[in-house]
Amino acid sequence: MFDLSEKLKALRKRDNLTQEELAFELGVTKSVISAYERGTRMPSYDILIHLASMYDVSIDYLLGFEHKNLLDLSGLTPNEIEAVKNLVDTMREH
Repeated sequence: MFDLSEKLKALRKRDNLTQEELAFELGVTKSVISAYERGTRMPSYDILIHLASMYDVSIDYLLGFEHKNLLDLSGLTPNEIEAVKNLVDTMREH
């Protein structure tokens, strides 16, 4: 089982939000937020998307499918991406 409830609580506290403030932002009640954080209720897809966007994390992260050590290569040209891959491969060989 993943720890969505713990992550949601930690992210809310990180941003210094009360359950009431988060509930208002999401358009739900405080009791719904409390249920998410206790693990007795799962957020809908729409709520998960909103939470991921709001906290600047991926839905994979929220659901426990975190991929460690990923690099954001957006904005790089295909040649630059290939250069980064080659650099990583070279570093692994040593």
